Amino acid sequence: MKQGRRLILYADGAARGNPGPAGAGAVLLDEDGTVVAELTLALGRATNNVAEYSALILGLEEAKRLGANAIDVRMDSKLVVEQLSGRWRTKHPGLIPLALRAGQLLASFPEREIRHVPREQNLVADALSNRAIDAAAGVSSDKYR
Repeated sequence: MKQGRRLILYADGAARGNPGPAGAGAVLLDEDGTVVAELTLALGRATNNVAEYSALILGLEEAKRLGANAIDVRMDSKLVVEQLSGRWRTKHPGLIPLALRAGQLLASFPEREIRHVPREQNLVADALSNRAIDAAAGVSSDKYR
């Protein structure tokens, strides 16, 4: 990947139960919409908000690894978007280290944007987060393809 490229990151976390079996999913796209990475991570037992932050961190770390210096983050988690935009405080002790890590990663991109999108615009990342949960449980995830 050439330096200076802008990537679009869709990230989503899922927990079946809150807390419950959880997973993180992220998809990175070029500006032309070409998928450059699809990522999944099983989280074990976690809350939905932990899963959301974990998905964001997963995607941002991969974007850095790919050499991007500009990132457009799109998530359906209003909590994460508002907290990282500085409009809401991060109060839950379990989220503070994740919010700090995500904020540091986001700030490392000279050009960055994070915005809330409707869930319908985040279906690929949602499917990836559910695939991570299913894979950890040894369940086929064909229904998410």
